[in-house]
Amino acid sequence: MLFTGIPILGDIPSGLPEMQMPMLTPDTTFLVIETALILAALGAIDSLLTSLVADNMTRTRHSSNRELVGQGIGNSLAGLFGAIPGAGATMRTVINIRSGGNSRLSGALHSLILLAVVLGLGPLASMVPHAVLAGILVKVGYDIIDWSYLKRAHRGPRWDLILMILVLGLTVFVDLITAVAIGMVLAALAFIHQLAKTQLANIGTIPGLDLSTNEAELLKHADGRIAIFDFGGPLSFGAAADMGHRARERTDGKVSSLILDFSRVPFLDMSAANAVETIIQDGKNSGKRIYLTGLRDDVHAVLKGLGVLDMVPQDQQKAQRMDALTDALSALSTQKGAMEPA
Repeated sequence: MLFTGIPILGDIPSGLPEMQMPMLTPDTTFLVIETALILAALGAIDSLLTSLVADNMTRTRHSSNRELVGQGIGNSLAGLFGAIPGAGATMRTVINIRSGGNSRLSGALHSLILLAVVLGLGPLASMVPHAVLAGILVKVGYDIIDWSYLKRAHRGPRWDLILMILVLGLTVFVDLITAVAIGMVLAALAFIHQLAKTQLANIGTIPGLDLSTNEAELLKHADGRIAIFDFGGPLSFGAAADMGHRARERTDGKVSSLILDFSRVPFLDMSAANAVETIIQDGKNSGKRIYLTGLRDDVHAVLKGLGVLDMVPQDQQKAQRMDALTDALSALSTQKGAMEPA
């Protein structure tokens, strides 16, 4: 050695351990299962995150099922020989890809080298100084940081930046499972909030530009007594809370017929269906004639199953918006005729 007295890896055990079958007792079974589930969750998260990093670097797409099944089989067999569970390592993957290892062969070669160290090359590996390993780790850790993104992160959505910092802090000071779990929950809540805002922005009475010439003419004859309420897209529980308020806000006054247009709604959940029921009930309580139009099969099935369609007569459930407008205008004309003095 050129330098003496420096810390090195030292002796590396050689040879394969004997196979040992697990010995479970009633007192330890629950603890073993609980620990196994925690390790499986941690390993799965680590491997899938590593796979995403590799996908971004190689412009490929991994198979999550194949990764997790292979990892499960490998850890199960290794556990029989007393080995600790393993998972995909982001740092090793990054250095592997940047060194030119873009295929499965690179991973297999890595395993073969480790096997060779265990079976006979341990004395050579034992002479590697700690400083060398530390230098490699620092370099790989530096390379794994997306500096270009960090330089422009403050220009993006403020919430995404806060979430990234929060997850980073939890990973460093708590643990990976907690960080990923909290990050996923907060990201999902933020997405639902944004989706709800988009859904509510699309909900409202249809402006003239969205109507055909014939539909616009019929509405003109109605003189504001017929309102078309367009739901504008998918409906979820995020938007359900304000749907009834939006409907009441935009259909009050002299409106006597309300057409609920579902032609742009591919699906809705139970909360949204309950909100539709509230809109229908409020309209009926205020004396409005309610029409449903443009119901797709999935939406029809949900509303039918929850009994919402039973609140609207069958002859007021129309396939086309034009049919509902024609019927509503006819009913309005009949109502006006009945109110005229003899």
